[in-house]
Amino acid sequence: MKKGCWNDSEVIDLFSQVEVKKGNNKPLKEAFKAHAEKYRRKPNSVRNYYYYELDLLQKDNNKTKRLGIDLSLHEKLEIDYFSPKEEEGLVEKIDKMVAKGMSIRKACFNLSQGDINLMLRYQNKYRNYISKQNKTKQLPDNVITFTSKKKTGLSDNDINSLFLGLVRLVKRTAVDEYSKQFKAERENANEVLRKALMDLNNKDKELGKLKEEFSKLKLENSRLMQNMMKIKCEKAEKITKLKREENLF
Repeated sequence: MKKGCWNDSEVIDLFSQVEVKKGNNKPLKEAFKAHAEKYRRKPNSVRNYYYYELDLLQKDNNKTKRLGIDLSLHEKLEIDYFSPKEEEGLVEKIDKMVAKGMSIRKACFNLSQGDINLMLRYQNKYRNYISKQNKTKQLPDNVITFTSKKKTGLSDNDINSLFLGLVRLVKRTAVDEYSKQFKAERENANEVLRKALMDLNNKDKELGKLKEEFSKLKLENSRLMQNMMKIKCEKAEKITKLKREENLF
């Protein structure tokens, strides 16, 4: 196969890998990476082709049916951008909650009402907003104040540079801490979900076996009832025959 060409089998394989990753609550980039390694392509090229092909399939029902792809499992997410006013309003809300002792992650979680994806959007938007302020505004979680400025051999610019460097260090440490904690919580939640799905699958199998055994018992009961009726009929015939013979004598 030429590197730039995609045939039907490769398209089906790509969409199948995406469905598997989604079913296991894994990011789509893992599907793109795995497909890229298998077909010697670049992950970004695979990702771009996936969304390109998804747009085509949504307009071509015949091809979708021919390939056997369920488009309900491949919904394309539309990005909802923040307006400048919405961005400033979000930052103001988070700042107020943080000023009361709440962490940035917790504030974003509360604002998202428990929606993890939305929480991440708020958290990333807040951090991006802060970074766009030319590092002049530090994270409220890491407030550092100077009560007085002592005369040293450093210029004001040197002091500002050191101060901003310290802010960046504290900020980076806080971000790493939040990222690790959230990753651990997400992995734990995924593990709990996987176990629950496995338990449900086992219950379904047990129910299937019970239904099968019940069907067998019904058949066996029906057979026994037929045999019982047959025996009763034979017994009745014998009794009738004996009575006839007695009447003859």
